[in-house]
Amino acid sequence: MKLHRSLFALLAIPAFATDRPNVIVIMVDDMGYSDIGAWGGEIDTPNIDSLASGGLRFTQFYNSARCCPTRATLITGLHPHQIGIGHMTGENTNSKGRPPAYAGNINDSCVTLAEVAKSAGYATFMAGKWHLAGKDEADWPLQRGFDRYYGCISGATHHFHPYDWRIMYDGNKPDPNPKSTTDRPFYTTDAFTDHAIRFIDEHKDGTRKKDPFFLYLAYTAPHWPLHAHDQELEKYRGKYDLGWDKLREQRFERQQKSGLIPASWTMSPRDPKVPAWDSLNEKKQAESSFRMAAYAAMIDRIDQKIGDLVDTLKKHGDFENTLILFLSDNGACAEVSLIGVGDPIKDRDPEVPLTRPSYGKAWANASATPYRQYKHFAHEGGANTPFIAHWPTRIPKGRDWFRQPAQLIDVMATLVDVSGATYPKTHDGHPILQADGISLLPAFDGKPLERSQPICIEHENNAFVRDGEWKLVGMNVTPADGLKPNRWELYHMEKDGTELNNLASTHPERVNSMSEAWQAWAKRVQVYPKPGSKRTKK
Repeated sequence: MKLHRSLFALLAIPAFATDRPNVIVIMVDDMGYSDIGAWGGEIDTPNIDSLASGGLRFTQFYNSARCCPTRATLITGLHPHQIGIGHMTGENTNSKGRPPAYAGNINDSCVTLAEVAKSAGYATFMAGKWHLAGKDEADWPLQRGFDRYYGCISGATHHFHPYDWRIMYDGNKPDPNPKSTTDRPFYTTDAFTDHAIRFIDEHKDGTRKKDPFFLYLAYTAPHWPLHAHDQELEKYRGKYDLGWDKLREQRFERQQKSGLIPASWTMSPRDPKVPAWDSLNEKKQAESSFRMAAYAAMIDRIDQKIGDLVDTLKKHGDFENTLILFLSDNGACAEVSLIGVGDPIKDRDPEVPLTRPSYGKAWANASATPYRQYKHFAHEGGANTPFIAHWPTRIPKGRDWFRQPAQLIDVMATLVDVSGATYPKTHDGHPILQADGISLLPAFDGKPLERSQPICIEHENNAFVRDGEWKLVGMNVTPADGLKPNRWELYHMEKDGTELNNLASTHPERVNSMSEAWQAWAKRVQVYPKPGSKRTKK
């Protein structure tokens, strides 16, 4: 296995030590880089911000730019192509004839975080969005290492009235008419958190109460449809009447004031396809502002429920020795429309398409501040997520921003390190692929990360390779008929983190060497052949 040596060094917590931490991974869905308060946002997120100020804040943590590929990498420590989710899951489609890297289901060449944690004596729980399989229960959470599960197997779902194949599941059992866990109507964010809390409470009352636990809490918010409780909707109504242009300016100013964004960087210009806010008439402004209010309300409610989870840990005396990781699965979502569609109140009916309401590219551009591009793209706006590591026993308060790049594959390596587990060579009789991640424990201890290989991703023909201060990135650079080297862009990330000054033409040798590194990675993880390429056609 190619995990960093520190996984097995004595700086790691000894196997089955009594002081091993609980581990909680919290993933939100389609949240932009600048939305939470600690990253420059005006949305009320005191609980997340408290985790940030009391822990370690990573400025450059890379996901896989899309829901299910990110979840695939997070849960396995492997690249999404390696486990069969090089594009999307095959929820309602036939994967016959696809290359193995694009089969659309988690395969048996991997182990999950839960399976590794369980091997080290952890109780394992999950609540929320799985999005790693279709209808075959063999690939569902309970069959992939989790002791308990509540959530949706599919991707996006109706937040008030889940229906069709996007319903809730209690373990493997369908829950088509879920009951509210609060004094409000049923709502996915509430249900996921409250079931996670119940799992912890019952664990602490059970025979294994002294065993540490691993919890994966995967929200479906703030992914469209933009549904929120009335209380939070009213809280944010009118707050975004200032428009996306001024919002971007305000967020960027806060980001620089906090030290998140260096003073020498320039904010990316407004997306050329996005109109100036002042060019909209009053009716369109009011409609669009309310959609952004709904989006903010969804994040506000996530924060409230994370507060409930933290209170539960404190109640049981576990807060100090619980490692909490917080991140988003991709950048802001510019799908569906330019300035958004739908009404956050009128469009709550289950008969309304799930893509309504959504806030559109214009507000996504603000969510991505200071970066350009969005979910689906490999530029910073699509693949760089806020990442928080909070663990009072190990990480002191008051730490500065951690500016070295890190990646999803590092979460598995970190879990192995803190749990005392051994990453297996086989699982259930199947050989397991080697993983590339490095433990984040050195960063927790104020030391630099020692990464021997560049960071690479690929999704929907977009790709990047990050090597130290340099990033090679491209749009539509990896289509089915092969790599298009002339589409690469090159940026010096320390000086130009918002990717505005393309240096590809002045550094051709660096472009070539980094492109070769990406191609070597792509060959190893089987980016090619892709569906639709000549090599897959018969």
